[in-house]
Amino acid sequence: MRVVLEEEVLADNNSSAKFNRDLFEKSRTLVINIMSSPGAGKTTLLEKTVSALGKEFSIGVIEGDLATEKDADRIRAHGAQAVQINTNGGCHLDARMVAKVLPEFDFDKIDILFIENVGNLVCPSGYDLGQNYKVAILSVPEGNDKIPKYPVMFRRTEMVVLNKIDLLPYLDFDVNMAIEDLEGINPDSKMLQVSSRTEEGLDEWFSWIRQAYTRNQVQ
Repeated sequence: MRVVLEEEVLADNNSSAKFNRDLFEKSRTLVINIMSSPGAGKTTLLEKTVSALGKEFSIGVIEGDLATEKDADRIRAHGAQAVQINTNGGCHLDARMVAKVLPEFDFDKIDILFIENVGNLVCPSGYDLGQNYKVAILSVPEGNDKIPKYPVMFRRTEMVVLNKIDLLPYLDFDVNMAIEDLEGINPDSKMLQVSSRTEEGLDEWFSWIRQAYTRNQVQ
């Protein structure tokens, strides 16, 4: 299914998000919007995910960055189609930006679309891209203050992935405190503990994706 865009669809974020969502629902494509601060490990997690699930699902990735195609190139090296959006200084992706690149995908052949948002814990959370799920990645080196300091981000996510747990023995990070902070802000969310480097905990992440895909197919 190839996408034809009308200019008026791009006039407003909400109408563009509806356009995106209608397309994703029609094609039964699972769409996951991944957000985090810079350096939390979004791209590495996606590399591991594409490598692990690429034989089960046809995966596409939209990469959001201020400049360069470095992250898109990393994803392509693992066999997934990746389309880069450069915001040229913008701190987030919006639904209009996403809508403009959707014609580059054939949604008859895409099972799962990951959107890697621009690295930022503030702006991205406020923009509906038409996704099924928002996932926030928090990394151990960032410390314990990020969830209470950026509550809007974590209040609007269905899943939090705590990455780089292989560094827990070397850094002052309290996992129980992070879980309590998340429960206080968003009791409906869940925290997965992983290390993209050592692959600890990734099976649970992959299982969550499979379950989300199955739910999306029966809706």
